[in-house]
Amino acid sequence: MSDEVDLKPVRQAMQQTWSKGDFSMVATVVMPDAERLAESLDIVPGERVLDVASGSGNAAIAAARRAWGNTVSSDFVPALLERGRERAAAERLEIEFVEADAADMPFADAEFDVVMSIYGAMFAPDQAKTASELLRVCKPGGRIGMANWTPEGFVGQMFIATAKHAPPPVPISPPVLWGTEDHVRELFGDGVSDLEFERRTSVQRFYSVDHWLEIFRTYFGPTMLAFERVGPEGEAALEADLRALLEQNNRAGDRALVLESEYLEIVATRAS
Repeated sequence: MSDEVDLKPVRQAMQQTWSKGDFSMVATVVMPDAERLAESLDIVPGERVLDVASGSGNAAIAAARRAWGNTVSSDFVPALLERGRERAAAERLEIEFVEADAADMPFADAEFDVVMSIYGAMFAPDQAKTASELLRVCKPGGRIGMANWTPEGFVGQMFIATAKHAPPPVPISPPVLWGTEDHVRELFGDGVSDLEFERRTSVQRFYSVDHWLEIFRTYFGPTMLAFERVGPEGEAALEADLRALLEQNNRAGDRALVLESEYLEIVATRAS
């Protein structure tokens, strides 16, 4: 579907969306997922690692701890790269930060031993081109690792519920397709020699439903944009659907808001 439209303005709109607020305030709740992906990739010292659509650097930091530096963090939002620089400096980790689009990366062919992306590359509008780039920059025999929200999990359902009220202005393939095994197999095709999937659970903790709404309406670009697009006349309906979804998925009862969201962990071996 994505090849039916001009994606340049879509990419620009995406960049503006993810530049809203401060995604690093939301990314803190999924840091354990990045550590888990780095473990699944079995990164060792000296390997050169690329974190694609890195946001504030969760995966890059997890990789740099294991590779003793040798890591590049790439994203198309300069403010998020700056957040990553601050974090890397605080931990004295050697990470290079590069402004780049996931579907058009300024890196050489086969430059990296490990290419990873956690809840990042899945949002690039041109999914086929993004998959092609992930393959291109990875060495033959190297590993590609991703963590992608599934359509069935809480976050996937959140995006689906939001899109019901504020559908994308241009029809593109839903990002949560990256959370389905058949679609990932189709995207990578014969570019990989081995492809492993593991359905995992991301646990996210907030004080309450009100706290979640405050954080996401203040810091999470897609949610901020959705409320802007529905306007005052649609705000109550969007909030009501989000509240219902949050309450339905809360495992903590009256104590707090604890969400469990399924995601698909992917570890692929680049074909020789």
